[in-house]
Amino acid sequence: MRKKEKQMTDPAEIDAVLLNNKICRIALSDNNKPYLIPMSYGYDKKSIYLHCAKEGYKIDIINKNNQVCFEVTDSIEITQGNKACNFSTKYRSVIGFGSIHLVNDQQKKIKALHILMKQYVGEQDWQFLPASVNNVQILEIQIESITGKKSGY
Repeated sequence: MRKKEKQMTDPAEIDAVLLNNKICRIALSDNNKPYLIPMSYGYDKKSIYLHCAKEGYKIDIINKNNQVCFEVTDSIEITQGNKACNFSTKYRSVIGFGSIHLVNDQQKKIKALHILMKQYVGEQDWQFLPASVNNVQILEIQIESITGKKSGY
């Protein structure tokens, strides 16, 4: 990172960004053609879980190339200056790399759905209908590396 003073080094702060947000952007590559998708997600301090349809372009790419980059940003605030070039942005962001995998085991899918629901509404005892679990594709990002950056904190 070029500006070391903006680097987030505390793992708890990186976890806070991932645990307290709602949208994760994933970047995939299809024959050197980038594809970026904003998705709802759940984070359990080890993996990022996503859900989607069982078919589509994203699934086609993952089946060919499961390398992924992901990004989550929070606390975005524009800070105004008295001149155009004195404006800035206050934020915290996390970028990571890993591999993304289709989760097809029923019990693992249910576990992932609980993590996703917790991300949005907190811990609750959700019941998932078997047909609903069967109809959704769960994706798991196994995190290999992760960095954080902040400005204005």
